Amino acid sequence: MCIHNQLAAMTYLSEQFTIHGAVPSKSNSYKIITISGHASLAKQPPLRRYERAFALQCPLRGEDLQRRFRLDIDVYFASDRNDLDNALKAVLDCLQGCKAIHNDRLCVEIHARKLVDKTNPRCVMAIIPLE
Repeated sequence: MCIHNQLAAMTYLSEQFTIHGAVPSKSNSYKIITISGHASLAKQPPLRRYERAFALQCPLRGEDLQRRFRLDIDVYFASDRNDLDNALKAVLDCLQGCKAIHNDRLCVEIHARKLVDKTNPRCVMAIIPLE
């Protein structure tokens, strides 16, 4: 990729975007099931629905960022009862699931705020590639 295209991609990645919908708590989104006599974890329907909705809304779907990055994010919950750290895990998993990022371990810095909007839960974020 030429330097012009690399710079254009970096600018695009650093633009802020919004994912509408309530982020489900990662820690409460799994159910223990038994498969062939062995315990396993299965995603609950609310988490699967959120992952699908996230992928459809994500403008970076398929970008597959393969370098270290910073995540700047404002998470708007419908109430103050939700945990920010569980939302961050879910969002990073969704970014990896829709191939916006190659692997969530490449996230080396997070700037996050927890906010409340009872009528419009959402995440407003930017992914900033680092050198």
